[in-house]
Amino acid sequence: MAQAAALLLAATLALPSLAAAAPPDARRSGLLDMQPATQALQRDDSQNPAWLWLKGGEQDFQRSCLACHTPASLRGVATRYPAWDEVLGKPLTLQGRIQQCRVRHLKAAPWAAEDDTLLGLETFVAHASRGLPIAPPADARLRPWQQRGEALFRQPFGQLGLSCAQCHDANAGGRLAGSTIPQGHPTGYPLYRLEWQGLGSLQRRLRNCMTGVRAEPFAPGSDEFTAIEAYLMQRAAGMPLETPAVRP
Repeated sequence: MAQAAALLLAATLALPSLAAAAPPDARRSGLLDMQPATQALQRDDSQNPAWLWLKGGEQDFQRSCLACHTPASLRGVATRYPAWDEVLGKPLTLQGRIQQCRVRHLKAAPWAAEDDTLLGLETFVAHASRGLPIAPPADARLRPWQQRGEALFRQPFGQLGLSCAQCHDANAGGRLAGSTIPQGHPTGYPLYRLEWQGLGSLQRRLRNCMTGVRAEPFAPGSDEFTAIEAYLMQRAAGMPLETPAVRP
């Protein structure tokens, strides 16, 4: 089964491009490529399964974060990450910032990758900016990271020799195994995937893509993933956040 899926992927993406790289005014959320039932799950907060994590994140925020932050202060925060961290001398993703708050201020060990508490807090913080446009900081120090992320986005990986750009730029809007190929904008993370039956981060999705082309994924929290996320957020600048999204 896995071999057949890999051959189908390679054959599909070997076809001529179905669309050129989307110009800014043609960008669209992956939500619009979903089936109506999946769209309905995301749009109805009472039915969105990610709300379990969001509410858990709200409770954890109330317990651990109110000494420094108020819920109102979170508005707009998620639109600006990755952002430069003066202590580490490099960018941090939103999840990385939450981890550093835990380490520096609570003097606790960081959570493991994809820990439910970490995902819940990230979802709660990101949800506070739902509907706001993504707005990467105008910080020259981020530019080399965004450029590195773009290079990784366009670099072929794995035994199948495929890049992110081949799917999400050149073939966005096409079909793969019956599903529409989205443009790959990070507007809804963390999001609930029906395939996972759970919530996951952008880095989890990127790791899935890498294993799908038979490549060794980067380590969680690695500089490579931070660079890719910096580029993807720049690529999606101006698009509204929709956390928590729902996908198949």
